[in-house]
Amino acid sequence: MVKHRIKIGLLYFCLLVGLSSCVSRKDLVYFGDVPTDNPRTKLPDYQEPIVQVDDILHVTIQTVDGGLAMAAGQLSGGIADASANAERTSSTAPAGYLVDKDGQITMPMLGTFSVAGLTTSEVRKQVTEAASKYFKNPTVQVRFANFKITVIGEVSRPATYTVPSEKVTLLDALGMAGDLTIYGKRDNVLLIRDNEGQKEFVRLNLTSYESLNSPYFYLKQNDVIYVEPGRGRLASLNNTPRQVVAITASIVSLVSVILLRIF
Repeated sequence: MVKHRIKIGLLYFCLLVGLSSCVSRKDLVYFGDVPTDNPRTKLPDYQEPIVQVDDILHVTIQTVDGGLAMAAGQLSGGIADASANAERTSSTAPAGYLVDKDGQITMPMLGTFSVAGLTTSEVRKQVTEAASKYFKNPTVQVRFANFKITVIGEVSRPATYTVPSEKVTLLDALGMAGDLTIYGKRDNVLLIRDNEGQKEFVRLNLTSYESLNSPYFYLKQNDVIYVEPGRGRLASLNNTPRQVVAITASIVSLVSVILLRIF
């Protein structure tokens, strides 16, 4: 009879541990509710990022005519890189044209362009039109030189990342940061965005595939992603004697309950 009660007590204890581990595993899985019958979902429409004050634009003009390159002081096989003489804020700052407080950039020969509030495609049209006055069919490329995303909190490599592409998703940013640690809360990821001079706060649940439909799935320049630590991280960092005593008391209480049921 005693052995039978011991087995029951051990089974009860293992059941509690098993249930706890199942809950923890569920919290660690991405998109755990993806349906098995039709595992497809439509992504939100991608919207090009808007040029803002203090952005840096990298502008490249290519032409078979070397005239523009000579005028800019840069001759390289007939290819003129108009960002070669662009303004730099420091020795490590990305090359490009800084959008001033009036939302404008000024390029040699071509003049001043109002770019704030436009997409890079719209800026490219302006520059192409101006360059066409000097050359036939110039090829113009415009992209962000400082398209940066900051990922902080419970990730493997928290940092600010400069991204060469404008089409960046939340998953791309977390991948660059080495993914969430085991302590990161996947159901409550905070996105902080500058929106017309105000801070916008959005919380995303990465355990649900519905987050793929969020209009915030695609990131914009200067977005900040904060991964909140879970209770496991807080418990690991708060090793005070009082907490040790409390944990010990809880274990003693559990053992006492099991022994009382047995004997």
